[in-house]
Amino acid sequence: MPRGVAVPEPRQHLFAALERVIAAEGPLTSRAVTQEAGVATGLLFTHFGSFDNFLAGYGVDRSFQIASALSGLPGRFGSGTVAGNLTDAVLGLPLPAVRTLTRLTAFHPSLIAEIEGVLGAGSAGVRVVERAAADYLAAEQQLGRIPAGVDTLSLALAVAAVVAFTGEPGLIGRVFAALIPAASVSSG
Repeated sequence: MPRGVAVPEPRQHLFAALERVIAAEGPLTSRAVTQEAGVATGLLFTHFGSFDNFLAGYGVDRSFQIASALSGLPGRFGSGTVAGNLTDAVLGLPLPAVRTLTRLTAFHPSLIAEIEGVLGAGSAGVRVVERAAADYLAAEQQLGRIPAGVDTLSLALAVAAVVAFTGEPGLIGRVFAALIPAASVSSG
């Protein structure tokens, strides 16, 4: 991109380029991200100061988006089906961001502490999904829609893993239907 050409929302433009670089499994460098974005490398450094700050900024931004997308889950307690409610909530997530954050935090675990330093404990990437699923499943268990003997924390971890490593909406729904105990019931 020529110098002096304005890039609308440069941070979001760079974040989207990062997601494409990660999805393509290319080398993770500032140059790779800015080339993918079609901008000069200096744009990234102007807005973030360093590549590490850029990665942390991405983590905070996308973790916040993930949490926002899951904020409606508590409003579904006691209605529909448990698997359906979880599927609908997950399909509302920015799935490329979840997958990108999963990969980034696997290779740069220090990002978790940086993200949680800004957004709070349990707020980094797929941890948000796990926490929201655990809270939702526990509430449904309290309502009797999930049998008392079901380990909802382990089930929430499985839900988060499915979200982190599966991108097909149809597959996500089928896996949730298989994971959520058949004894759970629908209402509403």
